[in-house]
Amino acid sequence: MRDGGFISAHDFHIATLIAEVVCGGDVDAGSLVNEEYLMTMERDRFCALLEHPKSQERIMGMLQTGKPVRN
Repeated sequence: MRDGGFISAHDFHIATLIAEVVCGGDVDAGSLVNEEYLMTMERDRFCALLEHPKSQERIMGMLQTGKPVRN
C-alpha cells in the first residue's frame, strides 16, 4: 500500500505498530504472553504515537476541522 502510494509513510508506521501489538511483539514462535505484557506493549506504542509530531498534526487537524489529516 505504501509503495503504491495508497497510504503515507506515517500510515505505514501506525500500521506497523498495530501489527506488532496484535502479533505479540518480538517473541519466539509459539511463545505464550500474558495480558499484562500485551497491555504494556499497547500502551508503550500508543504513547510513542502521541509524542510523534505527525500524530499530533492529525489530532489537532481533526479537532479543528473535523476532517482527517492525511500526512
